Amino acid sequence: MRKILFLSWLAFIVFHSCNKVTKKENLTNEVVNTKITPVVVGTWNFPKAIEAAAEVIKNGGSALDAVEKGCRAEEANIENQTVGIGGLPDRDGSVTLDACVMNEKGDYGAVVGVKNIKHVISLARKVMEDTPHAILAGKGAEQFAITNGFQQEDLLTEASKKAWEEWKVKSEYKPIINIENHDTIGMLALDAEGNISGACTTSGLAYKMAGRIGDSPIIGAGLYVDNEVGGAVATGLGEEVLKTVGSFLIVELMRQGKSPQEACEEAIKRIVSKPNSNYKDFQVCYIAINKKGEVGSYAIHEWFSYNVFKNEEIKNIKSDFYLKTK
Repeated sequence: MRKILFLSWLAFIVFHSCNKVTKKENLTNEVVNTKITPVVVGTWNFPKAIEAAAEVIKNGGSALDAVEKGCRAEEANIENQTVGIGGLPDRDGSVTLDACVMNEKGDYGAVVGVKNIKHVISLARKVMEDTPHAILAGKGAEQFAITNGFQQEDLLTEASKKAWEEWKVKSEYKPIINIENHDTIGMLALDAEGNISGACTTSGLAYKMAGRIGDSPIIGAGLYVDNEVGGAVATGLGEEVLKTVGSFLIVELMRQGKSPQEACEEAIKRIVSKPNSNYKDFQVCYIAINKKGEVGSYAIHEWFSYNVFKNEEIKNIKSDFYLKTK
């Protein structure tokens, strides 16, 4: 009798063990066989940037390569006075650039206050991949760029110089909502392998105090990526994003189960609900993406838009916003 019971127990264990393995194999096969739809999302309506990033993704490239190439397109766009060459200068007439990247491994690289180097997004990636550091600043970052073959050039164009000279007449410093003096480009991409990377590049606030650094190159503020969850980027008045660590907050909210849209809305509410907040006088906007390829966005004021590449199509989408017109 004992022998029969033992054999029955043994058969039970073997059966359920095999069943667990089969279920695990089925789950693994399901994950492997699930086709991932690549997505690229970028702040504002920069068609050249989203097209460049989309081309990388369509050809099977990595999310990191895609966001770098997308940002490079705007850094080279002389008509964009918020990024790269042609960026509006600080109060002293110097164009200084900030940028950062973050890959699917959680690695991060940034440069701040860089002069004479146009493609700071590639320089930030170089810092991430080829140095033991996360951030290089000013002259040190520029010297690192020169050592690594980056071309030096004057970033102040005639158009930006003229705008600066006109500003000096009154020297009034007030960020204007949805106008180019506070803008940046942030990008997120989900590639065919299911990996997420992000990037930000900017010339910062126009006519800022020399040495001012905003949120764009700072991990957790202007950009944050967690490949298990998703990523987020910010644009707008960087000081307010920094104070609430907005991009990190959004990713953590998504980790807790919120959708990208819900997470972006909560991050904006954290800003406007601060005691004595003067949020009616400035703009902050967020975009986010999760591992499913779902995208969300939210802004304080109207007229923020973002570009999305998905299913072989590029769309410019007007974001929802907090301060509704009464």
